[in-house]
Amino acid sequence: MDGNGRWAQMRGKPRAFGHEAGVEALRNTVRGAGELGIKWLTVYAFSSENWSRPRSEVRDLMTLLKIFIRRDLKEIHREGVRVHVIGERESLSADIRSLLEEAEKLTVNNVNMNVVIAFNYGSRDEITRAAIRMAAGISAGNLDPKAVGPEDFEQYLDTAGIPDPDLIIRTGGEQRLSNFLLWQAAYSEFVFFPFFWPDFNKSSLVEAIHTFSERERRFGGLDAKVKAS
Repeated sequence: MDGNGRWAQMRGKPRAFGHEAGVEALRNTVRGAGELGIKWLTVYAFSSENWSRPRSEVRDLMTLLKIFIRRDLKEIHREGVRVHVIGERESLSADIRSLLEEAEKLTVNNVNMNVVIAFNYGSRDEITRAAIRMAAGISAGNLDPKAVGPEDFEQYLDTAGIPDPDLIIRTGGEQRLSNFLLWQAAYSEFVFFPFFWPDFNKSSLVEAIHTFSERERRFGGLDAKVKAS
């Protein structure tokens, strides 16, 4: 969800104004995805590198997270949406960590749709933490290193039990992953939009899905194994 700050600056507004508009776009996207029957939606809400931004901007982003959860969690729960959170949590402040845990616990039994929030998330960090946990299992004698395969490693990732993304959408004109789901995106399709995230809406989502539906996915083979649908 890229470009909130630039969207605001183009309008002569502070970056916080853009982040507020970005939250509204997120709210509409979650609602639109549910209406389209999408079962899994992952949003890159805050990366582990975003802490390097100015302190005031980080404070504004944390405030918006609190507002989003406090204001929208009941609606999300009412619509049968389950919230999952991926990313490193131990270093988060207690109030932020408790909010994320509250969202997960409240919605744990919901089955209509899954929203995955990548918060304090960086894919290299995720893979490193997974490798450390797997190494501990090997050292404890719980795993045979000669028998370990990719499926085993995936169980140590933050996304264990969550399907790999079929489609990754990025706004803002950049065409890179920026440390997002590097392992999981091995065979994902990509759609890039030149406009900024606050201008993203349900029509944009429909357009991206239409583009995706025209792709033939080969998963490394010579012939298309699955027609995107």
